[in-house]
Amino acid sequence: KGLKSYLTLNVVVYDEEIEQMKRIVDVASQSGISTVIASDLAVIKYAFSTGMEVHLSTHLNISNIEALKFYAQWADVVVLARELNLDQTKKIYEAIVSEDIRGPKGERVKIEMFAHGALCMAISGKCYLSLHDSNKSANRGNCYQICRRGYTVTEKETGEQLDIENQYIMSPKDLCTIGFLDRMIGAGVRVFKIEGRARSAEYVRTVSECYNEAVGAVIDGSYGEEKVKGWRERLATVFNRGFWDGYYLGQRLGEWNDRYGSSATMEKVYLGKVTNYFTKLKVAEIKLETSDLKRGDTVLVIGPTTGVVRYEVDEIRVDMEKTDIARKGEHCSIPAVDYLRRSDKVFLWKKREQR
Repeated sequence: KGLKSYLTLNVVVYDEEIEQMKRIVDVASQSGISTVIASDLAVIKYAFSTGMEVHLSTHLNISNIEALKFYAQWADVVVLARELNLDQTKKIYEAIVSEDIRGPKGERVKIEMFAHGALCMAISGKCYLSLHDSNKSANRGNCYQICRRGYTVTEKETGEQLDIENQYIMSPKDLCTIGFLDRMIGAGVRVFKIEGRARSAEYVRTVSECYNEAVGAVIDGSYGEEKVKGWRERLATVFNRGFWDGYYLGQRLGEWNDRYGSSATMEKVYLGKVTNYFTKLKVAEIKLETSDLKRGDTVLVIGPTTGVVRYEVDEIRVDMEKTDIARKGEHCSIPAVDYLRRSDKVFLWKKREQR
């Protein structure tokens, strides 16, 4: 279906791990993985030697055209340093065009940038907090999210606690570029990266849909404030730590989250499972395990093959009879235009109570 798959191998690799790295790349190549994302030169060169497409990770901290030209001999796409602003990004893009810098495929190197999601407090993600605190390296896939915790700041000599407005002094807000995506495209960004590790299915769907629509709107000329407002409202419904523009518009100091966990305006609450789906009728049977379901509720149905689909429940039947409410423990049926599968999980999608 035209889908691409990416293998992230952007970790620090030691000598004793070279053979293991090569085996991983070999299996990826044989399995049809589209691309390897890497930062270690050993990984970059070996993946290139197998014929795999290579994309350069932001961990390389590529901030200028000379560094890009050096790595272009192995890579077709480069994720620039996330600390660059759009003026700096545009200069690199213009140099790619004017100097005709091409990757292994013979095409001009494409610029990829982070567009949305969690940001690391460290320069280009090179953080050592987990290694220092727990002997688990974030540069080897073991980030313990030390920065997301709340902290008190104590003056060392007197032992007095300093008065600070926010105890989450190392936890950045999430990046959100939906409001200036047109400027990013104008600066030469051709691939948009969404940070989504450990995020839910509804997060992936909502964020991907919004940015796909935004790119399409820029292309067809319909991008504007009204649409941006709608996208931001939808993005706020799923996991986020608050939003800011990153460094793209010239800001040099980060903006910090003021709480632990998500600031999403919506939340999902488990209701039960799909027990049957009637294809001709386009009706799903659901076993309510934890709570009641009311007409007018919004539900999410999530499954490994189904993905995530959302329905406004405009009709409920119990024992073939229409009803306004199905009780916990009952089997009920609702209209469902998408093909659902047994054991797909059903969630109530409701406004989150603000803390």
